[in-house]
Amino acid sequence: MIKITDLNKSFGGRVLFDNLNFSVNEKEKVGLVARNGHGKTTLFKIIIGESDYDSGSINMPKNYKLGYLSQHINFTRFTALDEACLALPEDEKEERWKAEKVLSGLGFSSQDMLKNPSEFSGGYKIRINLAKVLLSDAGMLMLDEPNNYLDIVAIRWLTGFFRSWKGELILITHDRNFMDGVITHCAAIHRCKARKVEGTTQKLYEQIDKEEEIYEKTRLNVEKKKKQTEIFIRRFRAKARLAGMVQSRIKSLEKQENLEELTAIENLDFSFSGIEFNASKMLGAHNLTFGYDKNFPLFSNLSFDVFKKDRICVIGKNGKGKSTLLKLLAGRIAALDGNIKKHPDLKTAYYVQSDAADLNPLRNVFEEILSADPQCPTQKARNIAGAMMFSGDDALKKIEFLSGGEKSRVLLGKILVKQSHLLLLDEPTNHLDMESCEGLIDAINGFKGSVIMVTHNEELLRNIAQRLIVFDGGQAFAFEGSYQDFLDKRGWDDESGDIKIRNLRQKKAFTNEEIKKQRALLIQEKSKIIKPLEDTIARLEKEITAKEQELDLNTEKLIAASSGQDVDFLAQGAKNDKRLKREIELLYDALANAAEEFENKKELFDIKLMEISG
Repeated sequence: MIKITDLNKSFGGRVLFDNLNFSVNEKEKVGLVARNGHGKTTLFKIIIGESDYDSGSINMPKNYKLGYLSQHINFTRFTALDEACLALPEDEKEERWKAEKVLSGLGFSSQDMLKNPSEFSGGYKIRINLAKVLLSDAGMLMLDEPNNYLDIVAIRWLTGFFRSWKGELILITHDRNFMDGVITHCAAIHRCKARKVEGTTQKLYEQIDKEEEIYEKTRLNVEKKKKQTEIFIRRFRAKARLAGMVQSRIKSLEKQENLEELTAIENLDFSFSGIEFNASKMLGAHNLTFGYDKNFPLFSNLSFDVFKKDRICVIGKNGKGKSTLLKLLAGRIAALDGNIKKHPDLKTAYYVQSDAADLNPLRNVFEEILSADPQCPTQKARNIAGAMMFSGDDALKKIEFLSGGEKSRVLLGKILVKQSHLLLLDEPTNHLDMESCEGLIDAINGFKGSVIMVTHNEELLRNIAQRLIVFDGGQAFAFEGSYQDFLDKRGWDDESGDIKIRNLRQKKAFTNEEIKKQRALLIQEKSKIIKPLEDTIARLEKEITAKEQELDLNTEKLIAASSGQDVDFLAQGAKNDKRLKREIELLYDALANAAEEFENKKELFDIKLMEISG
């Protein structure tokens, strides 16, 4: 339904597409793969008309509608459900259940659907945009990393949705398992051209490897014959009786096509600096409880041990405490109850993307990697920069000019500098391409220490996880077994995409008097539980306002200090800035969790009141 012919596109002298040809036919679901920076997103933007190209043609049927996920937020309705319903085709405007089903599948509760879209986090706002795309009457869905904003349950639901999708699809994702579970065909942007096969990513990569192997053998054979011809010409040029044969060989040589040697494609190829750990047990978490408000913990009584060479993955829906658990293990926050007992010799390395904000924008890549361990030999830091695909002059790029993905690779490089026994990795694949994800899997499997990793990527889970810590059904617990064992033996409580209401009471007929009594008791109980939450939310909002005012004042002082008015304040002001930002971040986390707890409790009581009333 889309045909691209001889497409050419260059950026600042760098060729991105060279006579690229690509098509998507009726009912095809195509996975689009390429290394980061090789043109996947650019091709998307060209197809939807958001980016221009140098030459070539793009053809599609008249009135063919493309549905693509926009990062632009522009909501006009007062509830998430009403906003999603805007995307329903005209003849389906009354079928609001379709919007409810899609929103539910993407992780919205019944109460969430009635919230104003402006109340949601950035990730959930993108989910509303995604819901609108899925509900539209598009002929083709074009989705660039839609799973970046989804948790594992929503990703599994989306896989089922795409499988049943009747139209065409182009999907970009770094999650190979997700892509292979959806597509009918796979296409790669490779060496400025497009290659497409029917089947999975594995079949495509095998095809590319086979083609390049044949090309290289042909090139070497051509080079060999060319040298033999040149030797013949030099040796017999002066022989009169062989003049005809020499001239024939010269003409043949002139006509011969030159096959250029294939340039090596840079891969993320690295290993973590593991050191031997002599004891069998690294740490033990006992009855661990944490919440940003002590009255409403995110999780309670979580216990598990970490042993030598463990591979533990932390899984569950967003906002339930997975990243918080890693912060606890890293020692950045303290538990409300319980304890974490670490072996005194344990050395830990912690990777979290939010630390990108703490990278020094004035340093270059090499300097920033070296700063993780000033004792690190400079050549080793150079080698690590190269392994993170910052070779040569790229290692001298300033941090302030790097993309989000490049900054993530710098953070990873800083982890590689540190020698450690235990890696704590919080969603390390979010800015990596598919090949780099495979490099990460190899590096983790080759690490001689232990790994605890938060991830929604099922490819990583299937290749790495030996044990799990699961956040599901309102609790957190350790699961002894692989991810497949978990799916087989337990599975997710709410991955059906339908809103589940657990049994809140035994069904029973009440008299009018009993109903009034039950309602009065429930309303009284609701007030006791909801009022402290409302007070907590108000207190946190007040604290955030005060901290933000303090940060603004500190910023003003820093600006004045940098102008030479208060040089002595510079160092202290920078520390204050970092501290205040961290405190504000924690307060916002606490506010989000308190607000979620408030909505959940309120919904529970509202349902109970409805049930009692019949």
